Amino acid sequence: MHLAQLNVGRLVAETDDPRVAEFMAAIDRVNGLGKRMPGFVWMMEGSGEPGTGNTETKIDGDPRHVANLTVWESVEALEAFVWNTVHRQFHARRAEWFELMPERHLVMWRVPEGHRPTLDEGLERLAHLRANGDSEEAFGWEYAREARLWRTRACAVAAE
Repeated sequence: MHLAQLNVGRLVAETDDPRVAEFMAAIDRVNGLGKRMPGFVWMMEGSGEPGTGNTETKIDGDPRHVANLTVWESVEALEAFVWNTVHRQFHARRAEWFELMPERHLVMWRVPEGHRPTLDEGLERLAHLRANGDSEEAFGWEYAREARLWRTRACAVAAE
């Protein structure tokens, strides 16, 4: 099984507005880095126009409500990209470019190898997470980390 993740956000301004220019200018670089990371499998692509990433894939027709949908070999591979690369610096500055989301905006779930989830599938998983909390159906970072710690402990006990 692989890991799918959907992250949604609403930009503070239209994609051509100077308030989000630094974020927009970095999309190709950060996405390109992600695609070269060990464990990267797939990313939902946009128009392919330089500097747009996937920002034209709008949620509910809102041009400022954007999504990032990727598939990774494991939680550890996604975690390495998010927290151990330049992505971390952009994540730390997200409040400059994105409105504060009152609800959870990131969801992860397991997918069979070769499966490419759709945005609708990801939004359904996000709705499930918001309604029901973390489960094997839909989860966030804390649940993923706890599951990894449990697997690590179980492997250590089995090795004894």
